Amino acid sequence: MTVITCIEDLRTLARKRVPRMFYDYVDVGSWTEGTYRANERDFQRILLRQRVAVNLAQRSTRSTMLGQEVAMPVAIAPTGLTGMQCADGEILAARAAKAFGVPFTLSTVSICSIEDVAEGTQGHPFWFQLYVMRDRGFVERLVRRAYEANCSALVLTLDLQISGQRHKDLKNGLSAPPRLTLRNLLDMATKPRWGLGMLGTRRRTFGNIVGHVQGVENMQSLAEWTAQQYDPTLSWDDVAWIRRLWDRKLVLKGIQDAEDARHALASGADALVVSNHGGRQLDGAPSSIRALPAIVQAVGGRMEVHMDGGIRSGQDVLKAVALGARGTYIGRSMLYGLGALGERGVQQALQIIHKELDLSMAFCGRTDIREVDRSVLLPADPSPAFFNDPQGDFA
Repeated sequence: MTVITCIEDLRTLARKRVPRMFYDYVDVGSWTEGTYRANERDFQRILLRQRVAVNLAQRSTRSTMLGQEVAMPVAIAPTGLTGMQCADGEILAARAAKAFGVPFTLSTVSICSIEDVAEGTQGHPFWFQLYVMRDRGFVERLVRRAYEANCSALVLTLDLQISGQRHKDLKNGLSAPPRLTLRNLLDMATKPRWGLGMLGTRRRTFGNIVGHVQGVENMQSLAEWTAQQYDPTLSWDDVAWIRRLWDRKLVLKGIQDAEDARHALASGADALVVSNHGGRQLDGAPSSIRALPAIVQAVGGRMEVHMDGGIRSGQDVLKAVALGARGTYIGRSMLYGLGALGERGVQQALQIIHKELDLSMAFCGRTDIREVDRSVLLPADPSPAFFNDPQGDFA
């Protein structure tokens, strides 16, 4: 029996259990994958300041994100094709998040629909991530569906006007459901757990799109529609339009630049997410943790700053919070758990990150995550200049 102690253990197991096409979809960045790798690597360069002889008997990782009480400052990120990692994956991940006490964010390009997840979680509020498509009527209907499903926040992604080139996806011929080629059939035959799950569900394609767009009824028409729908004309005027449509919490995802952060602040959004789309868009962009301090400084506490990209441990969460993030998001870490062990694997991923966060915070002499600041890092007041200097170091 495999003993799971860290996110890497879940990743290794997921790689064995998920068909290559869908595992690679998770474990991929654009072009050279330099930014994808930097998201993880730059966390490792930040050193923690260990303290001793502090009363650590009463500790709390509880906080709030968008006014919502959370067990730790972590949300599950919106991830496309989650239901291809494991049958009904979005429902299972949402249930795990609900049980643990953190937000779940459903992607526009999910396999399970908004309504599926709402039913599967007994109406428990979750967040919905929105792509603005060329078909604005579809977008408006999608926003209305999220509202009617009691979604408490809308996460508007701004960095996918055009899609970055991901070599593995192109070589694998990524599609949902997978095409029944000899290569795919042979691969799926070695993943019986995954295959049995897929045979037992009706959810195998993009649930938020099929049946909700005129003329999209099969894989060919869906592929043609989606290829045409990402909108390069997306602008801050469209953000203002979405703000008028949505009177609940609004989050802008994909901010990497301080000037864009100021635009986000002026838009009336409630929070922004410092994100480079997991290194899947502009290869060569800075890691999210490098970009974070300048963006925190730019908004000056006038809106919540969240971040995603590269979080594989509770220590990463602690470092992000120390540098000003009010909340963090896990995508790949959750997907590794889901692919490895289904709903139980997502629960385990959250438990691993929580335990690492709690212990690391304690070793740094803190007992409440809300009291964590830059003083838990070395040096005591790391300059934002570090994150703009490839040669910078905390040591």
